[in-house]
Amino acid sequence: MAPNPQSLHRLPKTDRHPFLLPVEEVSKQLETNIETGLTASKVARLQRECPPNELNGGGGVAPWRLLVKQISNAMILVLVFAMGLSFGVGDYIEGGVLAAVIVLNVSIGFFQEFKAEKKMDSLRALSSPSAAVLRDGKVDVIPSAQVVPGDIVILKTGDTVPADLRVFEAMNLNCDEKSLTGEAEPVEKIIENNITVPGSHGKLAETEGEVGIGDRLNVAYATTIVTKGRGRGIVTFTGMETEVGKIAASTTKKTRKPGRSMNYKKYGKTQPVKGGARRTYDAVGKFLGLTEGTPLQRKLSKLAYLLFGCAILLAIVVFGVNRFIVTDEVAIYAISTGIAIIPESLIAVLTITMVVGMTVMRKANVVVRDLSALEALGGVTNICSDKTGTLTQGAMIVKKVWLPKVGIYTVNHSMDASNPTEGTVAKVPLTGPQPTKNQKNPDYDQERSAVALKFDIPPEKAAKVQQLNKAEPDEEEAVLTPELEAFLRPTALCNLATVKHEKVEGGMGMKWQTTGEPTEIALQVFAHRFEFGKRRLESEGWKQVAEFPFDSSIKRMSVVYTLGDKESSMVFTKGAVERILDFCSSIGIGSNNQPMTEESKEQVLAQMDEFAAEGQRVLAIASRTWNGDFSAKKRKIGDDELRKEVEQDLTLVGLVGIYDPPRDETKGAIRECSEAGIKVHMLTGDHPATATAIAKEIGIIPRNLDILPTDVSSSIVKKATDFDSMTDAQIDSMPELPLVIARCAPDTKTRMIEALRRRGQFMAMTGDGVNDAPSLSSADVGIAMGMAGSDVAKGAAKIVLTDDKFNSIVSAIREGRRMFDNIQKFVLHLLSANVGEVILLIAGLGFEDSNNASVFPLSPLQILWINMLTSSFPAFGLGREKASSDIMKRPPHDTKRGVFTVQIMVDMLVYGILMGICTLMTFVIIIYGVNNGNLGTDCNKSYGDTCEPVFRARAAVFAELTWLILIAAWEFKSIRRSMFRLDPSSESRFPFFKDVFENHFLFWSVVIGALSVFPAVYIPGLNTKVFKHVGITWEWALSFGAVFVFVLGIEAWKAIKRCWHLFERGEEDREESERRSMRNKGLSIRQGFFTMAKSTGSVRSLSRRGTDKSVDGSDG
Repeated sequence: MAPNPQSLHRLPKTDRHPFLLPVEEVSKQLETNIETGLTASKVARLQRECPPNELNGGGGVAPWRLLVKQISNAMILVLVFAMGLSFGVGDYIEGGVLAAVIVLNVSIGFFQEFKAEKKMDSLRALSSPSAAVLRDGKVDVIPSAQVVPGDIVILKTGDTVPADLRVFEAMNLNCDEKSLTGEAEPVEKIIENNITVPGSHGKLAETEGEVGIGDRLNVAYATTIVTKGRGRGIVTFTGMETEVGKIAASTTKKTRKPGRSMNYKKYGKTQPVKGGARRTYDAVGKFLGLTEGTPLQRKLSKLAYLLFGCAILLAIVVFGVNRFIVTDEVAIYAISTGIAIIPESLIAVLTITMVVGMTVMRKANVVVRDLSALEALGGVTNICSDKTGTLTQGAMIVKKVWLPKVGIYTVNHSMDASNPTEGTVAKVPLTGPQPTKNQKNPDYDQERSAVALKFDIPPEKAAKVQQLNKAEPDEEEAVLTPELEAFLRPTALCNLATVKHEKVEGGMGMKWQTTGEPTEIALQVFAHRFEFGKRRLESEGWKQVAEFPFDSSIKRMSVVYTLGDKESSMVFTKGAVERILDFCSSIGIGSNNQPMTEESKEQVLAQMDEFAAEGQRVLAIASRTWNGDFSAKKRKIGDDELRKEVEQDLTLVGLVGIYDPPRDETKGAIRECSEAGIKVHMLTGDHPATATAIAKEIGIIPRNLDILPTDVSSSIVKKATDFDSMTDAQIDSMPELPLVIARCAPDTKTRMIEALRRRGQFMAMTGDGVNDAPSLSSADVGIAMGMAGSDVAKGAAKIVLTDDKFNSIVSAIREGRRMFDNIQKFVLHLLSANVGEVILLIAGLGFEDSNNASVFPLSPLQILWINMLTSSFPAFGLGREKASSDIMKRPPHDTKRGVFTVQIMVDMLVYGILMGICTLMTFVIIIYGVNNGNLGTDCNKSYGDTCEPVFRARAAVFAELTWLILIAAWEFKSIRRSMFRLDPSSESRFPFFKDVFENHFLFWSVVIGALSVFPAVYIPGLNTKVFKHVGITWEWALSFGAVFVFVLGIEAWKAIKRCWHLFERGEEDREESERRSMRNKGLSIRQGFFTMAKSTGSVRSLSRRGTDKSVDGSDG
């Protein structure tokens, strides 16, 4: 039960932020005991007064909200109005049918969105974190939600920190905070409160605002992971008061739009009126769906009310023709005309199409929280993505090892950070001056390093690339040598990580399991590749006698080991290259050992720069023999002095390059995004050099920035501090927005999205961490990671990837584009039928019987039958059309125009007019050509002796209109290509039957729909009393003839569009000659950007064809 809001003011808090206070003061102010913890009575009181230790906004949407959302849909409101009129004039059959349509549409939308929310609930329940707390002197393991302020929490490696803690005991305690701060490396925790202000040269912090959350080293944050060590801490903040809770609150906090304030003192006396009017407009627009939702939702809402206005206008026309003598028959005719212009099945077709798309995506590991998000994804022009865990695996892998005078060892084809058996290790001997790579001034857009190629392309292609690369020396399989052993020994022993091959719990197989921080895991895995791991070495007699832990101020770690009964010890050290070099007096192993000279240092630094340029974090490995008894030395001098004595006269044994590898599918996915006209922006908390290297590695930016104009190349990579310091005007004046932003903060990401929005772009944001949640919430489409993602990120996103793979985003975009194309097709199908019906009914106002009453060319239930049944199932079939072969080679659709492009609108009128003329001519021929204009008496109400001609004409028109709508569905499989050759690459002389049968649902919808005409026309009672027509004979010839004329007209219009290149912008089916001309032109910046092909054209801008929505094929 939620606590009383007034009790929240009594929550125990410190007078200043806990990181500024000593542990004793924090314990005193929070009324706890660090030795025994809280008492049971104190815990019970705090649990009554405090809200649960969980984040708000994580639950599913209330069912009633989903129901209201469905009922307030624009098209539903229009149908409700028509239903009310039908019941009002006593036409209960028509009103009942409309009621059924409304219930069907609302039910489908409600249950599908409710199922999506239930899926999200199951995702949130994938993990149920717990906490080990000290209460009444005993350790209890409780659900994290039951943790209260003042609890003493015990942390160990692998734990999730349950709340914000003031750490008071830390033994090598390291926490992975990348989900909160974006920092890729784990942060070592301290217990002192001597936190200094960054950049102040040692000034102690006095206020909370002086130090960012990433520099409060004595605080462990909720949701972060303990990667190494152990510790204890006092719970200081829980739930929404934690740092992660504050970020969660920022994603749900509603900000008022500009100009909505009612403050007359600040904005003037007229502001309350203006602000009130704008708030009212927002509220009404939100309810009607005109101001909120995706582009398609807003377009369809506007369409619904436009059609509603047209229906009212047509009703007035009907009343005017009848001299405003509104009888029940006149009212029914007006309702029929209004119903004819409204596509009743549009909502159902749209919803079911989206549900099918959502189901497809669910099988592809994508959970869609909002049915309309997939449609919006098809219009995305930019993807703003985090790097760690999204574009990359979030795991470290040793990529290269350099041994002086020996060679470079390269790990090939390995993307699993835990598996030492995956991939191979090759050795490239050092045969010339160092470094030897890239001495021919290569074009980096044409080729990458041999090592990078092995990671960039499948193994089967790597050999071909190596054959072409004559500059690289031949690689040889790496074997264990004395020199390599001398490198692996400190690598494995100066290491706290573990690598084990263990049986999978509950299964029969074996799996590699690792613990520790990612960097040390990478080093330990590399040692295990040669079966030279820490466990083996310790089993051979190596015993650790001392450890000097990693210190961020000196950036190195050392251990002291002894072997057997030897009196001497071995010192093994690893750390930052520059720091280790300062303590090295020699370099090389065995016969390759030589004194460390300035030339040697320059050689080492050059090799380090080479590794770093490839996106690797470079560490130095060193060792030395140390004579003497460690324990005796320790008693004489302090640890700091002893460390100085131990860490000197080291021998540099090698360098190791570690990198966070891109996911296997990332490069191909980014390349496909580029081909689809979508820009990918990397927004990461990493160092600029690392971010730039990874961006080049996966193809976000070109390898050689010099191919770009100076102003462009200087803008595509930015540090967050530089970007944040710019004004909106300065950002908008940039030739290109940055494709890489390093050291990114949440506000930076949100500002980037706002900058894209000002440029008219429609963006998606991918992320997994808590720090991604604000940008996920503010982006047009937020995409969260389901496995590594936090609950906050999932709650802020519209789409969740359950496999965390970047290529799933491409699948979602592909599905979104397929859906958009198909929505265009069935919208054209439904609306063109409505246009034809309206033309027929308006013309029917001129057909007056002996009582001067207008005669229906179609009865109201014939219209509903055609709109709901005849049109609906083929429309569903069009919604299931497969994606065209080049759907990801076209630019994103224009979200401003949406579905209703100029071509769709013109086609709708052309086909609707053609349909209306054909049906009208059939009615006229039967009534006036054969029956001398006999329209009978009261033939709208019932069947009489004088109504035979009218009822026969209605039957013929009903059959004809049904067939025209059905055959149009086959025609609309392609908006431009001929129905008789939908696939221009087909070698068949007449592929019509193969093409139309490809979509089985659509095929049988058309066939069964065409056959259903016969029972509807001939079943006694149903024909005369419900549909108000009778069986026909020779009139079938008119219906068949009209179908032939209609198909001829559509094919002629398509031929005109193709011949005169009308509405060709962005369409999927260009002429083959145009495709050939595009292939013959120079490669664009888009192609050179994301492939290893050489750019042959002059590059002027990064603006790609797709984002600019140009399809002329001459990008560069």
